[in-house]
Amino acid sequence: MTDVEGPSTPSDPRASLRNRVFVVGAGLMGTGIAAQCALAGYAVTLEDVNPELVGRGLERVKKTLDHAVRRGKATPEATETALQGIDTAIGLRRTDTAQIVIEAAPENLELKRGLFREIEAAADPQALLATNTSSLPITSIASVLQDPGRLVGIHFFNPVLQMELVEVIPGHRTRPEATQAAEAFARALGKTVVRSTDSPGFVTTRAIGVLVNEATWMLYEGVSTRVEIDTAYKLGFHHPMGPFELADLVGLDTLVSIMDVLWDGFRDPKYRACPLLRRMVEAGKLGRKSGEGFYSYPPRGTPAGAD
Repeated sequence: MTDVEGPSTPSDPRASLRNRVFVVGAGLMGTGIAAQCALAGYAVTLEDVNPELVGRGLERVKKTLDHAVRRGKATPEATETALQGIDTAIGLRRTDTAQIVIEAAPENLELKRGLFREIEAAADPQALLATNTSSLPITSIASVLQDPGRLVGIHFFNPVLQMELVEVIPGHRTRPEATQAAEAFARALGKTVVRSTDSPGFVTTRAIGVLVNEATWMLYEGVSTRVEIDTAYKLGFHHPMGPFELADLVGLDTLVSIMDVLWDGFRDPKYRACPLLRRMVEAGKLGRKSGEGFYSYPPRGTPAGAD
């Protein structure tokens, strides 16, 4: 397994190593991961299936880095250097240039399995393979690989540059050295690492799913309003945002998928998705990404229309 503890510098004896991260998927999470890796000094390739998606992804990376400057979390010089360290690819043809390949595609098991079949065939045999899944079983994703021992879950949180936590999840056949390499890589990005077993929803997704789903049941049953429930969570439990604000940020379709994974894994009634969540998804009310969820979002993304 290639050393992935951190990027090398020109005077570093590891400078001959290919300190490149190949990010598969130029969506919200993929671009955040790419920005974080580039800021940490890694060379990054950001990939997607067509030029339009890659172009939009690169613009999102630029906006993410600009936001980091405005928040005082990075200097203009650091972000300019980071941008210069990012290139793009259409498809997986250049995957073999990287020491770590991180898949950040939508939460669909068959999609991820298909991608990893291609990634394994294209990547350097010594490269670490990682999935950013928030809920799907690592063991199940890895089952299509000739060498499932090299795949590990590295679960980043949105927004990647602001969230300090990374969850590392070895599958049942993940080799210990792959897990250790994944943890070292996350720490090289400045993240705090928690390890989870390959249990449905891992630690954080299982927790957030139950939290938001229960809040939605309370709204559905008329216990209180969305604003009052959000306020209760924030002031009563010191949460930075209420469950409905959080749901809109994560995406209601993602939350329904999470609950379905938990239901399939445990068959416990507490993991049954609230009908209100399903109705909102069917109506296209997905949260911030669609402009409307539990709250409405004008172009700048500020909640509006509160009760």
